[in-house]
Amino acid sequence: MSTLEPAAAPAAALDALLRVLSDPLVRDLAWLLLSTPLLRAQPSAGELANPFESVAEMQATIDWLLALERDPRPLREAIAGARVVRLGRYAECLLAYFLQHGPAARLVAANVALRIAGRTVGECDFLVETASGRRLHWELAVKCYLHAPGDGGGLSDYVGPNLQDRFDLKLAHLLERQLPLSSREEFATLGHTGPWRPQMFVKGWLFYRWPDSPPIALAVDPSHNRGFWVTRGQWPALCAARPDARWAVLPRLTWLAPRPAVSDDDLAATGLSALAALAERLAPHTGPTMVAAFERESKLAGPWRETSRGFVVPDEWPELASGRSH
Repeated sequence: MSTLEPAAAPAAALDALLRVLSDPLVRDLAWLLLSTPLLRAQPSAGELANPFESVAEMQATIDWLLALERDPRPLREAIAGARVVRLGRYAECLLAYFLQHGPAARLVAANVALRIAGRTVGECDFLVETASGRRLHWELAVKCYLHAPGDGGGLSDYVGPNLQDRFDLKLAHLLERQLPLSSREEFATLGHTGPWRPQMFVKGWLFYRWPDSPPIALAVDPSHNRGFWVTRGQWPALCAARPDARWAVLPRLTWLAPRPAVSDDDLAATGLSALAALAERLAPHTGPTMVAAFERESKLAGPWRETSRGFVVPDEWPELASGRSH
């Protein structure tokens, strides 16, 4: 596999990489590093993290990912050894692997807990040092929020699929609690010499009700990863609008990068099915379920590639979510 042509923007580099990477873990790592952040930079306290200090460092990372694709065993073993069950922890392990073995910023420490008088007041996700000597404190968050307009507006309209989280509250926690930890006087006693520059590493997907195209919140990066959501009652209409698609249910640990392309021979093995078969798979699910659509580039031939993803939610979910967003 040859080196890709250098790309001026991470998103363009990611698009090219996902055409050639087939290992799911390597794809997820590439997506974590190169995908568009969910948020714009927030004034004063919310600087965005960038894994690369230069285009050359990004290209070196692309070459490293391509080499990892040829032999993904070390990454697979690292993730298997961590026994991850949560999406956030999975993303942490991927980023830690890059910082330990990749060609850019290096890991100084991870999950650094600050305790005062025997009480844990917070934990820094990553302390990293760049090639130029900058010392950075990264807080990682990987989130999936559904846009469900309520009375609040802005980021408060984005809620978690299980209604346990809201985007504005998560951002406030980052800005007010997590990012300031490394600047506290007590943090210096832990032995990690600063000063540390705090930055947000916020990736994920935002989902909008099909077939609407509502305006996005001002704090959201306009190029963010986006998908759809529909109620179970709407689901047949969406499928009717995509007659050539095959569908798959996505388990939680497959919510990062688009899934790898599959051939005709692999359709059944990878869980891709037509509408009727997928409806049977959705029946046991009582809460929101993420699904992905796969389509051919040509209607007659070629691999099946993921073209969109979204949530199928219970019919009562929109009313509950609108109440949660204010």
